[in-house]
Formats: sequence, structure tokens, C-alpha cells
Amino acid sequence: MLIALPLLVIPVILYNIVVLTGGAAMADERLREAMFSIPMASGAQWNVGAGDLILFLALILLFFELLKSTSSQKVAIVNHALSMILFVICLVEFLLLKGFATSTFFLIVAMVMLDVLAGFIVTIIAARKDLDFGAV
Repeated sequence: MLIALPLLVIPVILYNIVVLTGGAAMADERLREAMFSIPMASGAQWNVGAGDLILFLALILLFFELLKSTSSQKVAIVNHALSMILFVICLVEFLLLKGFATSTFFLIVAMVMLDVLAGFIVTIIAARKDLDFGAV
């Protein structure tokens, strides 16, 4: 039943940890603060912060969520429902809580919304193909 859990809950939890441990007022600065730098061929330094890493992880997990949404198992319906609940929680946090009104969290919310939409659209298309038996 653990497969029904949306993978995008991981970046949401990580973001919550960053915001709740550092204070809502400092959330955006903590997310943008460089954790490490990577020297580029141009001579510039690419500064990577916690927000960048959380977004990168969320993108990777969104890919796997989209792959999971193509499954026609019964557990996929539970996954879609849990993804919808996660989206509602993220939207409430984004709109009502101070430390969550950042571009980083907005992009996470958008990814969760895309997961919900993709899951329902794929399920509807798969159901339509299963019921398409009398076409002449």
C-alpha cells in the first residue's frame, strides 16, 4: 500500500522542514542561500541552494509520478486521491502561511497540480479505451 503514497510528498515535507525550523520570515533567504558552488567552463560560479535541490528532487519525483499514473491497478485510484489531498494541503499552505509564499513552493504546488491532472487524465483516457467496444 506504500506504492499509493504520492512521491511528491517528499519535497513538500522537506520544504516544510526548512520553513518550520528556520522561521517563516527567513524561509526565502534560507532557500536561496548557497549550499555549494560549481565552477562552470565560462569561469562563473553556479551557486546551488536548498530550494534548488528541493526543486530538482521534485522534478525527478514528478517524472516517476507520471510513470505511476499510467498504471491501471486499483492502487492508482488511491494514489490519485492522495495526490489530490496533497495538492489541497499545498495550496492552503501557499495561500495562508507566511513562509510558503515563495516561488520555490509555488513551483512545487504546480508540480503537485500537474501530477493530479495527469493522473486523472490518464485514468479517463484508459477507461475510455477499455469501454470502446462497439465502434463501427
